[in-house]
Amino acid sequence: MPLHIHTPLIESRPLSLSTGRTVWLKLEALQPSGSFKLRGVGHACEVHHARGARHFVSSSGGNAGLAVAYAGRKLGVPVTVVVPETTPERARELLRLEDATVVVQGSSWQEANQHAQTLLGADDAFIHPFDDPLLWTGHASMIDEVAEAGFKPDAVLLSVGGGGLLCGVIEGLQRNGWHDVPVLAVETDGAASLHGAIAAGHTVELSRIATVATSLGAKRVAEQALKYSQSHPVHSHLVSDREALMACERLLRDHRLLVEPACGAALALLEHPEAMAAWNHVLVIVCGGATATLEQIHAWLEQAR
Repeated sequence: MPLHIHTPLIESRPLSLSTGRTVWLKLEALQPSGSFKLRGVGHACEVHHARGARHFVSSSGGNAGLAVAYAGRKLGVPVTVVVPETTPERARELLRLEDATVVVQGSSWQEANQHAQTLLGADDAFIHPFDDPLLWTGHASMIDEVAEAGFKPDAVLLSVGGGGLLCGVIEGLQRNGWHDVPVLAVETDGAASLHGAIAAGHTVELSRIATVATSLGAKRVAEQALKYSQSHPVHSHLVSDREALMACERLLRDHRLLVEPACGAALALLEHPEAMAAWNHVLVIVCGGATATLEQIHAWLEQAR
């Protein structure tokens, strides 16, 4: 049995009525670790475990780190997660609940990641948050499930951070023969590394991350994400933090499901008629976010007024 679960695929009646198109939701927020990350991370951990790894190391205080911690606990493998100083205490607490050793190092993910590399021993495996073919293969399973349900969307709508979800979804589309199904890739204004890469024709490093959607905060998108955007129909879009936060509130109201702003970014694009005009049957990847709290979302909304 895989470490991830088969998540529900549901039609959102409220979103379908308000947007004038059929909107389907793939509820990855219901994964045991709280996000889609468990698909790819679980697959990578199982592969490394089978190859003899006796310790997993990760460099994410967010959803990827939680997925590694969960996978390690289920496989009986100890896990060390290196997080930057900016990681909220709630995220650290959730990591410890999964029996992970939490190491705080540096002021950014890049610094935490550099430190994580120094901790690797001969029998250790490093689990990258987004840039690893093993992750993409695992993430692709969500599209397999959609195909098995007999639903082929006109377009897939998702959020982009480092590009792991984008790569996995496109891998899934292609291995199911859906080369004609475009991906609508959404970032917030302050974390637009894919948008910048597409415009430049090569990956670019953002000078800073300026968004409450911190899970989208990769300064440079994975090279494979850019390559896929050049070989598969990918449409890059930007939304504001406020739009992402309001979309989180709406999902909670409509479907009783709380997600983080990074997930809200994708949902927010549904309210952009010009971006959605060509698609009648849309699949939204509700990617999740285990560290989201309603109080924090409300606080951010007050700041964004």
